[in-house]
Amino acid sequence: MSFARELLSDIPDLTTRRMFGGMGIYSEGTIFALMMSDGRLMLKAAKGPFANRMADLGGEEWTYTRKDGKASSMPYWTLPDAYLDDPEEACALAREALNLLR
Repeated sequence: MSFARELLSDIPDLTTRRMFGGMGIYSEGTIFALMMSDGRLMLKAAKGPFANRMADLGGEEWTYTRKDGKASSMPYWTLPDAYLDDPEEACALAREALNLLR
């Protein structure tokens, strides 16, 4: 979990809170990312141009199967692999996500 804090260290007022078996990542009180218990880092991206961009970059939408067997999705996308080793680019994507939330 320290990986996410280091990767996104240039995001202002970065805080974290344990949730979903993982960690919620906030900037100035706004949640914009999740670190899943399996180590995936996910950015918030509701349907639209930013979610489409995340998909084009190779991100995958968080999906799961509900108790009734139906597929469901959450507005979070995996941070593409190329961004996991590049704090500058990862923070640029995180800022885009934050700009859409504020």
